[in-house]
Amino acid sequence: MQDQKPHQKDLRKGRYSEAARIYHVTTTTLNREPIFQSHENAKLMVNILKKSDQLGHSNTLAFVIIPDHIHWLFQLNQDRSLSNLIQSIKSASAHAVTKAIWQKGFYDHAIRKDEDIQTIARYVIANPVRAGLVKKVGDYPYWDAVWIL
Repeated sequence: MQDQKPHQKDLRKGRYSEAARIYHVTTTTLNREPIFQSHENAKLMVNILKKSDQLGHSNTLAFVIIPDHIHWLFQLNQDRSLSNLIQSIKSASAHAVTKAIWQKGFYDHAIRKDEDIQTIARYVIANPVRAGLVKKVGDYPYWDAVWIL
């Protein structure tokens, strides 16, 4: 693990998964390569997140696919641990793109009962605006939230 930055190995220490808990996960592409700048790759990633829901592994509340990272707000279902779910998402997307695309580890935040989930979802989907990719959320194609019809 010499190629990891000092804090990356700590991202996996003490991680606890709780079924039915809502998590906000952020994970970054290898060397911040803009893999998802490609429409095809971004759509692949969107479909992989949707497939996770269809398989009953997760219940997505909001997500955004940025060129070099993703934010995913979801409820973890009972059949998987958080680490296992994220590993399967990363594996499926790397397989679909046919190359290694992810940095090791990921950042997760278990949402507490007193936190406003819609505020977190707004933070997630506003990432393209904060990154300067678009002027308004509706102009960015690779996001979704259950509150938007």
